[in-house]
Amino acid sequence: MPSSLKAQIKAVANFREQTQSKASEFLIGYDKIIDSILTSFLGGGHVLLIGLPGLGKTLLVKVLSAIWGLEFSRIQFTPDLLPSDITGTEIIQEKTGGKTTSKVFEFQEGPVFANLVLADEINRTPPKTQSALLQAMEEKQITIGRDTWQLASPFMVMATQNPIEMEGTYPLPEAQLDRFFMSIQFEYPSREEEAKIALISSKNQNLDRVKPVANIKSIESWKQAIDKIAIPDSVLNFIVDSIRNTRPQGGAKVAERYAEYGAGPRATQYLVRAGRAKALLLGESVVTEEIVKATFHDVLRHRVLLNYSALAEKISVDDYLTECFD
Repeated sequence: MPSSLKAQIKAVANFREQTQSKASEFLIGYDKIIDSILTSFLGGGHVLLIGLPGLGKTLLVKVLSAIWGLEFSRIQFTPDLLPSDITGTEIIQEKTGGKTTSKVFEFQEGPVFANLVLADEINRTPPKTQSALLQAMEEKQITIGRDTWQLASPFMVMATQNPIEMEGTYPLPEAQLDRFFMSIQFEYPSREEEAKIALISSKNQNLDRVKPVANIKSIESWKQAIDKIAIPDSVLNFIVDSIRNTRPQGGAKVAERYAEYGAGPRATQYLVRAGRAKALLLGESVVTEEIVKATFHDVLRHRVLLNYSALAEKISVDDYLTECFD
């Protein structure tokens, strides 16, 4: 292994440890979720955070942006939100030159021009506005009129959804859900964790005192190092076969019985990248089957649709995915 790669692996593992340590000062019981977000972040993808109100989704994103030293913005999605409220718009400005005054169009950046963008309750706004954000996620740029603007780098969208409140919402189509690198489930804290959360003082939630543990230059170099992490043929075959097992026509009996449709080839690409990113965070130079299994559910959870038989038998998506391991 080249010494440069060894140094990068050590630096990324240290980055993970520092992130977890500093986050624990503000958040209780989110170690696993933060690991998943770190994997998506280094993998260059976006995440969908699914959980009930009050579980700390917004605070989590704010804390991570402060720890990583990145610019943060929040978009509260509402039914009357317009695409220009996300991307920005051209406004008329008066400019004086000598004795003459002219009016020119000047672009005013929207909240999407940040490193970490929190799309709060993304399913509360109509599809036209949703698509404005999803286009930015896919292309890392926006176009207004004839002009195109590149977004910040690194750029990551964390979108939240309430899993139980569907009235007055516009659920994301499956094709748009597929653009998210991971879908992460928030659960209630344990009794011990909730007791600790109850004692957290608002005075201790001042993020201005957080000293960043990384800089943009280092983060960009770490993201490029992912492709250098080895993935053996046996592990690659495990990934491909497991994903094919999610499809009704893939040959797996569990899929023939419970699946409406399974994950596509994009999921295979994302799972390979997630495995490499996870290995890097753990200080490993090679992807293993155990590392793949640790990311499998988050990468696949929003890419399969179960049928009525699964609903009737109360088979959850996570239970189904576990049965799809080759």
